[in-house]
Amino acid sequence: MSYDILQRLTETIASRKGAAAETSYVAKLFSKGEDAILKKVGEEATEVLLAAKGGDKAHLVYETADLWFHCLVLLEQHDLSINDVLIELARREGVSGITEKMGRKND
Repeated sequence: MSYDILQRLTETIASRKGAAAETSYVAKLFSKGEDAILKKVGEEATEVLLAAKGGDKAHLVYETADLWFHCLVLLEQHDLSINDVLIELARREGVSGITEKMGRKND
């Protein structure tokens, strides 16, 4: 179930990329360009942090859903999808975080 909803959401977001801004929130975000999308991701990340700090688990789940949604919009802006992220997570599976970080080129 969890992968299915992410896949459907990814497909819906992709279908709205070229739609008229008046037709959907996602289309409106895409029409405003990458800076608007980046701003929303930053806002949602901050809201996740505040919800976690506040200790309200339901609010944390709600804000995390918003963050994930806006991250999916950002991925689509760059012609990427949840599958690209899942491939990266699979690549990292079973690898020590320390080892993985040492293997990065830009850290």
